Amino acid sequence: MPTPEDLQNQINEIKKRNQRVEADKAWETSWMRRIIIFTLTYLVIVVFFYIAKLPKPWLNSIVPALAFMLSTLTLSLLKKAWLKNKK
Repeated sequence: MPTPEDLQNQINEIKKRNQRVEADKAWETSWMRRIIIFTLTYLVIVVFFYIAKLPKPWLNSIVPALAFMLSTLTLSLLKKAWLKNKK
């Protein structure tokens, strides 16, 4: 039979894990993460457009980066709908 100290330790470990999970969830849904992803995507596309010698890489890279950003914004809505219908 577990001692009260063992039970308290288990509870503390669960609380720590819950805090990590909540922090991860907050990061996954944060605007900072989306802005970072948008910026990195944009810069990678600019580099690709330069290498491919496509016209106006700084301007033309906005469209695919915005499309990617839009897809990340709509995923949460689609996930909610999917979870609702799954029940």
